[in-house]
Amino acid sequence: MGRRSNLATWLLALVVLALALFARPCAAAQIKTTDTRWSFQLPLPSGLRGAESLAFDGKGEGPYAGVSDGRVLKWGGTTVGWTTFAHSANYRKIPLCTAGVVPSEETESMCGRPLGLQFHAKTGDLYIADAYLGLMRVGPGGGEAEVLATGAGGAPFHFVNGLDVDQSTGDVYFTDSSATYPRRFNTEIMMNADATGRLLRYDARTKSVAVLKAGLPYPNGVAVSRDGAHVVVAHTVPCQAFRYFLSGARAGQYDLLADLPGYPDNVRRDGKGGYWVALNQEKQRLDATPATAPVKHLVGVRLNADGEEVEELTAAKGVTLSDVAEMKGKLWLGSVELEYVGLVA
Repeated sequence: MGRRSNLATWLLALVVLALALFARPCAAAQIKTTDTRWSFQLPLPSGLRGAESLAFDGKGEGPYAGVSDGRVLKWGGTTVGWTTFAHSANYRKIPLCTAGVVPSEETESMCGRPLGLQFHAKTGDLYIADAYLGLMRVGPGGGEAEVLATGAGGAPFHFVNGLDVDQSTGDVYFTDSSATYPRRFNTEIMMNADATGRLLRYDARTKSVAVLKAGLPYPNGVAVSRDGAHVVVAHTVPCQAFRYFLSGARAGQYDLLADLPGYPDNVRRDGKGGYWVALNQEKQRLDATPATAPVKHLVGVRLNADGEEVEELTAAKGVTLSDVAEMKGKLWLGSVELEYVGLVA
């Protein structure tokens, strides 16, 4: 009886051990890291910088980029280079806009500062979120852009920023980052914890603008989900991404999608149902010291549809990204500060 009892005890122990092993949670999926330091660089024309947002037309041509002098440029390949595609009415009327003798920070309120860009593939129209001039649109042939809206809900825009187009409806979703501060004073939005931003929708059928959500802290980039059920909004502060549901039982709800490891700018759909989020810099730590500073410099992350981080982009210290646009398996990198557009094959 003693030996059988010991054998039963050992068998029971083995069963418990096996169950414990199988019951362990799966290890977290490894996050892929892509180093952008070796990306190909497309220099902008001399004296220009700040390709804050990138877009591609229905033919896959581009990228198109809004730059510091108020124009939207088009990349036509290494032979053609950059050409002017769109501009505001003021760009041609005010000599300072084209003279290049005054810093763009001093002239952008007059000449325009295009930030978010997106095409409506069906019409070929390019929609432009101009920080100062409002929501704008230019036809497929380019030229002078028309102003569609300068305010909503009885309040003027102060800092039009991120933008995306619902390709099925033609509606445009965009952000007004602050009701208090213009783009030039964007750091004050963070320093003063300003929470007066808004998420808005331009109805392509009625040609009117509705306020979907107000009282937001620094809303920036916008992306319509692949199924059109919600809109993802990146909040530069407090380093988060939210979803505003457009349809279904949760319509009108504004829920947290992801806590981000840095301060986000634009958000773009990837090719897998998720999102690329460009980061201006890593999230600051109050206890950070040179010894505890991050070894790698994050400039972007890819989230899956559930908001889980599955890939990260790194760069050399000092490099900041404003946009990560995926096109035909390649990543195009825009920055509000740099003098080039990056390309990761």
